[in-house]
Amino acid sequence: MHELSICSAIAQTAMDHAGGRAVRRVRLRVGHFRQVVPDTLTYCWDLQTRGGPLDGCALDVEHVPAVVVCRTCGASTGLTHPILVCGACQSREVDLVSGEEFLIESIDVAEEVS
Repeated sequence: MHELSICSAIAQTAMDHAGGRAVRRVRLRVGHFRQVVPDTLTYCWDLQTRGGPLDGCALDVEHVPAVVVCRTCGASTGLTHPILVCGACQSREVDLVSGEEFLIESIDVAEEVS
């Protein structure tokens, strides 16, 4: 369950950037190919933050689908499997345009230092 170590790193990053202020919400963008289970990540976040300085801080996880654009026919295809192929013409000449993200999009903090 690598999600627990991921949550630990996210929590540390949030606290580092909060400057002593209470953190209310952390928003993540997680790509389909990142091999992170959103429900497990949320569960681990609760374990990681309960009783500590981030207790009560919400974690919002946005799932980013994997999408390729074909260099042969120009089609855009959503992927469910890690096979980079155009859904329209079956060409393997594609560019992955989303699905590998793992990004803290925002950290909402209180206005005053607690």
